[in-house]
Amino acid sequence: MTRLTVLYGHPADPSEFDRYYREVHIPLAKRMRGLSGWTIGKCQAAAPGERPPYYMIVGLYAPSRAALEAILDSPEGRATVADVPNFATGGATFFYDDEEVLIQFQLD
Repeated sequence: MTRLTVLYGHPADPSEFDRYYREVHIPLAKRMRGLSGWTIGKCQAAAPGERPPYYMIVGLYAPSRAALEAILDSPEGRATVADVPNFATGGATFFYDDEEVLIQFQLD
């Protein structure tokens, strides 16, 4: 399994980032086909009172890097990536990794 991680820096206006991300970017990104998973999470500092290094972390999953690259190279993927500068005023860092699951939990 390969993951594309997107690390969003702290935006100039967090409430506008959240609104745009939920109302515009997610519906646009949902048009991409072929993902095997998608996670988002607002970052929290490990120590109370500290600011986390990133505002949000996103994980997009597919069987391989080639599969992720093909998804992003589709018209829907290109439109999604092109939309990032419209709301990511704190910047965005993208990177791939091959994820190795060491323990998988079952939900009852």
